[in-house]
Amino acid sequence: MKTQLPDYDPQFTVRSKTVEIDAPASIVWDILVDMDRYGEWNPFCFEASSTLEMGAPVHMQLNSYIVPGETQPNCEYICAYEPERLLSWELPESEDMPYPARRDQVIEPVRADKCRYFSTDAFFGPNARHVMLFAGPWVKRAFDDTADALKARAEAFAAQNGQG
Repeated sequence: MKTQLPDYDPQFTVRSKTVEIDAPASIVWDILVDMDRYGEWNPFCFEASSTLEMGAPVHMQLNSYIVPGETQPNCEYICAYEPERLLSWELPESEDMPYPARRDQVIEPVRADKCRYFSTDAFFGPNARHVMLFAGPWVKRAFDDTADALKARAEAFAAQNGQG
């Protein structure tokens, strides 16, 4: 189930690199939804918790890519959940936070033992251009780092379990 993307404009979307992962999509999915273990592998989002139900909050602790050593809390809400294909959360616009966004993490099966992964962060509303200029470069770095780390984790797990 997906929510409708409001005012989507590709020029205000950050896309990570696409990584080819020598592991089944099911392994990549299991890593993404096992939020209790994000600190073991995710260099950007080192802590996360959620029930993963539609509309449920995703409470996160993020490493700053602007000020090394600093961290920041973040809370977004599950808006799409398609096992082994798509995990998405969004930050709705509010008076306190006029910077709506949506993150999609996409898994594309290639074969039974191989898949691709990438993620996007789309910024919406009248502040989208400003957010893209300010946050776009560091979000890209954070998402690329996450894609590389997810690939390494999934391939190691697949190799340990004879699935890679």
